Amino acid sequence: MKKHSLLGRDLISIGDLSKEEIEQILDRAKQIAISPPKNLLKGSILASCFFEPSTRTRLSFESAMHRLGGSVIGFSEQASTSAQKGESLFDSMRVIGPLADIIVIRHPQIGSAKIAAEAAQPPVINAGDGANQHPTQTLVDLFTIQECQGRIGELHIVLAGDLKYGRTVHSLALALAHYPVRLYFVSPESLPLPKSIADELRKKGIEFSFHASIQEILPKIDILYMTRIQKERFLDSEEKSFINPCTLQKTDLKNVKSNLRILHPLPRLDEIEKSIDATPHAYYFKQAANGLPVRMALLSLLLNNS
Repeated sequence: MKKHSLLGRDLISIGDLSKEEIEQILDRAKQIAISPPKNLLKGSILASCFFEPSTRTRLSFESAMHRLGGSVIGFSEQASTSAQKGESLFDSMRVIGPLADIIVIRHPQIGSAKIAAEAAQPPVINAGDGANQHPTQTLVDLFTIQECQGRIGELHIVLAGDLKYGRTVHSLALALAHYPVRLYFVSPESLPLPKSIADELRKKGIEFSFHASIQEILPKIDILYMTRIQKERFLDSEEKSFINPCTLQKTDLKNVKSNLRILHPLPRLDEIEKSIDATPHAYYFKQAANGLPVRMALLSLLLNNS
């Protein structure tokens, strides 16, 4: 049987995937959402290694593995690991590697997933390494955009919130560079998009611009991708209280396009008024639910060649 290109691979950065591989995952996720396979990964073990808090990512990965017939070992907080005794991440991953067939890791350190991949033999999936990247959330985001708009290209998309420390924004912006999109960035002045990502978008010929508020561009957009302010990642020298220009009220939606959909990787704080939940524009809870078929698709492609 011919093996596909994703079998046995690590997923550390969204840049590890070509456009064709991204679309292969999205197509598999669409198939799984319609007809979930059973026991495809029977006998396989997922090591769920979450050194940072998580609700959606951890539980959707674990649910995905169980639904595919596999099993899960792991932990949900650093305090329950030997890291509390001073064990290095590299050594921890060397120990965990032989116990599982695939590893999903979230860690506060930038580059931690790469360290894990160097230490462990099984495939490693980055579930968030500090303020760097979150590639599987991006796959969920792309799947959701395609689902609610019928396509990914030829759309006007706003990425708003903490663009400096928001790892979901970093990964999504780079992935969208594969498609003919128009991007708009809105953030507090002190939390801009990293220059390296802006430079990569220019290199790929993506048209984008920076704006002072969401409201000034709302009437022209198809997707509004909101994020929270990542204050837990602020340096001691950074201001922790300021007026956030990236907030949305129900009254702001009066003149938007009928197809506008609002996404958010969650959790939200006060950036989206709760009354918006009942509008047809709110799509963030469906986005969260999409984490299951997308992560089932990814696990099946990394561990099964059929």
